[in-house]
Amino acid sequence: MTAPHSAPDAAPEASASPRSRRRWPWIVSAAVVAVVVAIGVGTTALQFGLPWWMQEGDRNHVYESDAGSQRYQVHLPPQHDATARLPVVMAIHGCAMTGYGWNSMKSTTQFNNLADREGFIVVYPTQRIFGSAINCWNSTDPREQHRQTGEPALLAGVARQVVDTYDADPDQVHVAGASSGAGTAVILGATYPDVFATVTSVAGGEYGLDQVDPDNPDATPPLDTARQARAQMGSRARQVPLLVIQGEEDEVVPPLVATRLVEQWTTVSDLVDDELPNGSLHSTEENVSVPAAAGRHAYVHSTITAPNGTSIVEAYRVQQMGHAWPGPDGDGRYTDHAGPDASEIVWEFAKRHPMT
Repeated sequence: MTAPHSAPDAAPEASASPRSRRRWPWIVSAAVVAVVVAIGVGTTALQFGLPWWMQEGDRNHVYESDAGSQRYQVHLPPQHDATARLPVVMAIHGCAMTGYGWNSMKSTTQFNNLADREGFIVVYPTQRIFGSAINCWNSTDPREQHRQTGEPALLAGVARQVVDTYDADPDQVHVAGASSGAGTAVILGATYPDVFATVTSVAGGEYGLDQVDPDNPDATPPLDTARQARAQMGSRARQVPLLVIQGEEDEVVPPLVATRLVEQWTTVSDLVDDELPNGSLHSTEENVSVPAAAGRHAYVHSTITAPNGTSIVEAYRVQQMGHAWPGPDGDGRYTDHAGPDASEIVWEFAKRHPMT
């Protein structure tokens, strides 16, 4: 991700698509990435006390499988004990970031403080060295958009390992991502709906975004990529609630991308419903405008609700915000302190939507 109104960060190189002549403009300095990779990979505690990338309750792990290996950090709140089955929130970083090193998702979201107060486990995967030249997640690479392979398999494996290791609640495992990590979170919602109860996208795009030509997005309607996402769900298909947070001044991932994502995921939910024809889910939409306060951005909160009252998609469109994770307490380079508290919003959304 990039700071509000700063130079955009980079997207991973994607395999060529016949419908895509130009990638979405995710660009970042390679020099910054060198620092990210060099500093963000350490996982061994110092001999005396905790290193700067750890705090009380943090545990470092490596998940190993046929798909490869994945480093991640877990934060356990004080409420974790032998009797409580706690919820889990996996937070996936964006480009030029790490999970828990320099300019981390951990510092950006400040989820640890929220988890200590509310009682949930946080998981911070960090992109593998050389997994991307600029430390992105490869969400626009078609090879990384399928179950049982690549990044989706690794991250779902991490989630399952956390549930097993810490006796967490398997029906309350949630994933939230930023930028390229948001794209990966959406992919996890399509490929592993049996693992993740909800998905949050902050400044990210739809499943199959690589197929969408930025110069002619209408050539690939969201219905096309929605059908692909539904196909990925297979027999595990369910209506996975989606939360979208988007800056209206984002020049890296334009607001159009969020608009398409909302339309795509609403259509996916429709397609999952076997009893209704396409486009007739009978959902309702409500929009609430929150005006700007002193030092705070205005925003519109939209909710698309299923007949049973659960959210299909909720979206926050934040005025005057660029490509950033909003919230007053974020400590990363890519935050907007004038935005609504995304971390609080993610957790409140997750609490209302356990897997059913």
